Amino acid sequence: MTLKWWAVVVAAVSVTSCVTANVVIGAVEGEQLPLVVNLFALTTAGTAVVLAVVAELHERLDDRVSALTEFLVARLNEIEAHTGDRNTGFVEGYLLSHGQEAAVVPFGRRGRGAAER
Repeated sequence: MTLKWWAVVVAAVSVTSCVTANVVIGAVEGEQLPLVVNLFALTTAGTAVVLAVVAELHERLDDRVSALTEFLVARLNEIEAHTGDRNTGFVEGYLLSHGQEAAVVPFGRRGRGAAER
C-alpha cells in the first residue's frame, strides 16, 4: 500500500474514532471527550490529509517527468538518426567528387600558436 493510501486510512480512522467516541460519551454520560483528545484526533486527520495530497502531487509530478523523459529520448533518437543520414550523404558525396585519393586534412591549431607560424 502506498503512502498516499496509508494517509487516507489514518485520516479516516482518526475522524471516525473521534466522532464515535464523542457520540458514545455524549449518549452515555451526557458529556464530551476532553478537548485535548479531540484536538489530537483532528490534528492527526489534518496531517494525514496534507500528507496524502503531497504524495498524490509527487506521484503526478513523477509521471510527468517520466513522460517528458521518454519524449525527449525519442525525439533525440529521431534527430540523431536524421542527422546521421544527412552527414553520411555529405561525406560520401565529398569523397565521390574528389576521388578515392582525397585526404582528410586536420584544421590547424587555434590560439596564439597558429598566429605565430
